[in-house]
Amino acid sequence: MGGSAPREGCQLPVETTSFVDRRDEQATGRELLAKARLVTFTGPGGVGKTRLAAHVAARVERAFPDGVRYVALAGLHDPALVPLAAADALGLHDHSDRPPLDTLVERLRDRRLLVVLDNCEHLLAACAGLAAALLRGTTGVRILATSRHRLGLTEEHLMEVRPLPVPDPDGDLSAAAANPALALFADRAAAVLPGFRLTPANHAAVARLCRRLDGLPLAIELAAVRMRVLGLDQLLARLDDRYRLLTAGSPAALPRHRTLRAAVDWSHELCTAREQSAWARLSVLAGSFDLETAEAVCREPAPPGEASGPAARDPEPLDVLEAVAGLVDKSVLVREETPDGGGARYRLLDTLRHYGLDRLRERPGAEAAARRRHRDHVLLLAGACEAAWFGPGQREIVARLRADQDNLRTALDFSLTTPGEADAGLRLAGTLWFYWHACGAPREGRYWLDRALGAAPAPTAVRARALWVSALLAGSPEDLTRGLRRAREARALAERLGDPAEAAHADYVIGVVQLFADDLGAARAHYETTVARGPVPGQHLSLHGLDLVELACAYALLGQADRAAAVCERALVLCEAHGEDWVRSYVLRILALAHAVRADWRRAEPRAHEALRRKRDVHDVIGIGLTLDLLARIADGLGAAERTAVLLGGADRVWSDIDRDRWGSTALTSARRDCETHARAALGQGAYERAYARGGAFALAEALAYALDEQPQPPRQPELRAAPARLTRRETQVAELVAEGLGNQQIADRLVIARRTAEGHVERILGKLGFSNRSQIAAWVTARR
Repeated sequence: MGGSAPREGCQLPVETTSFVDRRDEQATGRELLAKARLVTFTGPGGVGKTRLAAHVAARVERAFPDGVRYVALAGLHDPALVPLAAADALGLHDHSDRPPLDTLVERLRDRRLLVVLDNCEHLLAACAGLAAALLRGTTGVRILATSRHRLGLTEEHLMEVRPLPVPDPDGDLSAAAANPALALFADRAAAVLPGFRLTPANHAAVARLCRRLDGLPLAIELAAVRMRVLGLDQLLARLDDRYRLLTAGSPAALPRHRTLRAAVDWSHELCTAREQSAWARLSVLAGSFDLETAEAVCREPAPPGEASGPAARDPEPLDVLEAVAGLVDKSVLVREETPDGGGARYRLLDTLRHYGLDRLRERPGAEAAARRRHRDHVLLLAGACEAAWFGPGQREIVARLRADQDNLRTALDFSLTTPGEADAGLRLAGTLWFYWHACGAPREGRYWLDRALGAAPAPTAVRARALWVSALLAGSPEDLTRGLRRAREARALAERLGDPAEAAHADYVIGVVQLFADDLGAARAHYETTVARGPVPGQHLSLHGLDLVELACAYALLGQADRAAAVCERALVLCEAHGEDWVRSYVLRILALAHAVRADWRRAEPRAHEALRRKRDVHDVIGIGLTLDLLARIADGLGAAERTAVLLGGADRVWSDIDRDRWGSTALTSARRDCETHARAALGQGAYERAYARGGAFALAEALAYALDEQPQPPRQPELRAAPARLTRRETQVAELVAEGLGNQQIADRLVIARRTAEGHVERILGKLGFSNRSQIAAWVTARR
């Protein structure tokens, strides 16, 4: 059956420029994280909180067996999305209708990981609520937050991130090259003026300039860009002019705020009129964006309410490219390469984005016009992706929409909070059905659809679609009743409007709900009718293909293996004709299930392997969980009891990120329980638990590699008597405590040693055993026992 396909997890942000070492701050941050479960880096905009947090998180990653996850909040505006964004970054895919924060805490209860909450200041209450729930509902989760303001929790430990220290320009500058502020200026200046370096001749001037900029990293970077056209003395003289003008500003503003504002003002004034216009308009975008999006937001003629003149006229597409290039040159835009090599993307630093919004709001109606252009572009993008979804470009579509996730949210929020725009929001939320269902977050999809359905009640075809999409995303027993009601409402509305395509889509969802509710006879009869009818004009081929999948699934679960296989072969022809992978992966899985029903294990296994490879390609985590369960059943049929147990452990690790009670109907999981019983009986309780624990310690990539036989099976763990030859007595004690789940500080307390000594023991254990994380030590100790 169809399911969601999100990414594995969210990694720390990729750096595009070198990081000037803040050794003392990094050490302090690590020490705070060792003794506190919530650490907040505070400081003014432009001081470098995000980059410092990313470096600290990377340095402590080994201490967290379940990893580090980065939650970017700068692009969010709705506090209700904070727990959903966190779940998405953590790779947790909730299908229930329980409060999202409750589900998040439950899934993380036994995890040991670090969560980085970046840019909390505009969502303080929501971030504080998330942090409080995690701290009080889990024991192994730690939080590193960045914010201009504290979260206000009693458990919070603050670390103020200060500007970079700057030496006295008239003092001893013999160690100038080692000073972080001067080194930062030299590094950025060398990027625009090849060959520039710190010398005894320019030490004092650079120090004076950095001191004038209060050591603020962003201000230093913006100033360094001007070295392309100005000499160092000229740059310093003009900067002094800027600060003399600044004295007329608000005396209430903090000095460092005025410093940064002056630096940004100066950068803005040195931009061309077209660059200024692009900067302002691009500030409505959240997260990163590509050139196509930039052109869509910037190229339309200025609306009547905007000011006239060169700065207000919108550039043509070619000029947008030039403006973007100019803003990159001036360090206003950051250029990033996509991980898949799909091309360049750009983003505005949060401080510069807010500055651009302030400029945009100076012209009446300009912000709404830019946001409307952006929303319309997102609608076109979503429609194009939906049209191409049943085809060979699914991986690229997943990557594109994932990269644009913050901008999808921004477009939906604008539509649902702006009078007269709700219908467009309803259309967008419904058009993205494949994203919510196949490569996004079903819980977030339901959130937007519920809001849109409430805001746009008119009986239209767009509403009919939104109703069945909302029903499709129902994945828990508690939500099935509402899902069935909405699917039937969608079908009735579509029939009343004379829209056969939307009626057919609603029919598909009605059958899915019947399958989930274990009404197999009704589901079989339902899909026999829809398949016999064939595709109707306008019906999406993915959903027609899934009609075939669900019919085959019903046949297989009812024991009618030959009929299931025949329907699968028919569906394969459809998928192969269009180069489609996602639906095909489900067809292959059901075909493997049909062979398993006939106990034809040798034919079932290669089909299941092929299904799993395709699910890995589109990151279909639910499909991966279902297929690992099926492969365990096949291994049981082949008499491979140890492999069965390892696969069950790996499958359960995947399912723990998806649903508390597994996903879908009991008919899908009953066979899984049988093979677990068989494996326990064949291996004995102890051997079964060891094999199961080995699978449970796999990361997702490791579980897939094991299931697909892409690497040798892990060697048997060494016997207890072999341990002294590899580990010292103290290291063996530390390994035992790691297996108990103790952190470095707890180990230090237990053994009455320094925390740094405990850290050193853990590092040596990892090195001696050739392991990369603490969970592998725990599995090794368990196997020895």
